[in-house]
Amino acid sequence: MRQEVQRLPQLFLERLRRIIPPQKWDGIANTFVEPKPTTFRVNALKASRERVREKLEHQGFRLEKVSWYPEAFILREGRLRELQETEAYRRGEIYVQSLSSMVPPIVLDPQPGETLLDLTAAPGSKTTQIACLMKGEGKIVANDNNRIRFFKLKANVELQGVRNVELVMRHGESFGREFPETFDRVLLDAPCSAEGRFLVHDPASYKYWKLAKVKEMARKQKGLILSACRALRPGGILVYSTCTFAPEENEGSLDWVLQKSDGQLTLDKINLPFPNTASGLSGWGGHSFHPSVRQSVRILPTDVMEGFFIARLRKKNSP
Repeated sequence: MRQEVQRLPQLFLERLRRIIPPQKWDGIANTFVEPKPTTFRVNALKASRERVREKLEHQGFRLEKVSWYPEAFILREGRLRELQETEAYRRGEIYVQSLSSMVPPIVLDPQPGETLLDLTAAPGSKTTQIACLMKGEGKIVANDNNRIRFFKLKANVELQGVRNVELVMRHGESFGREFPETFDRVLLDAPCSAEGRFLVHDPASYKYWKLAKVKEMARKQKGLILSACRALRPGGILVYSTCTFAPEENEGSLDWVLQKSDGQLTLDKINLPFPNTASGLSGWGGHSFHPSVRQSVRILPTDVMEGFFIARLRKKNSP
């Protein structure tokens, strides 16, 4: 493990050692040292990936294809600022987004014509990706209760040319009560302690990390995931994701909502098309989780991907 990693909060590192397989520790710990390359996906509502790639490479950018997602590229030569000055960026033909962030909408597997809810949607990365996967058909309700973030969401949706989105600014905890059993699929990319984005040379990314913050986020996530489940129609799919490692915010939230659901929720097994994954934990802090929580997936960080957590829940059909 590189010495610089020790700059991260020691309690965070101690907890992470209990989560990461020992044989992978050094490699994963070192991913916190170097920033990830810029990655983006092509907006299929506005442009074809081959045409965009051709234009950008003609302008001197070197792009690497992402094997598991044809719409995504890694920027290998060229800077983010230069990419943001291109016509493709200004016209909304591409969306700069981390690779790990692209996975939850793929796992959600939205279908054209369905009604979906993106419960905590700003700044719109996944909302606009879902719209592409739905080919612009059906309805997406995209919600965020933070006024500043809401208008970032609105701007991105407009720039990307998404027309099947209804933008809403209300507390996510209210949806289950006000729109019970309404949505075919729900994405809850929950606010979290963002441990997957820690970077040694960016102290702002971890400066305010505390165990109290983890517990605060876990409490908020429970209210949101319960609301998401109640807003889901029988037979519907909920994808829950975070960009953190903390078990309290990941497996702990799943375990809690499974207990609350009285057997109405099941977890689907997730098979991701890349190797840097691990199953959800079976327990934490002396507490054993519901056995099905192991069906969730942790994306282990690499030189191009952030740490992430994803679970796919299914609501049972009414008898």
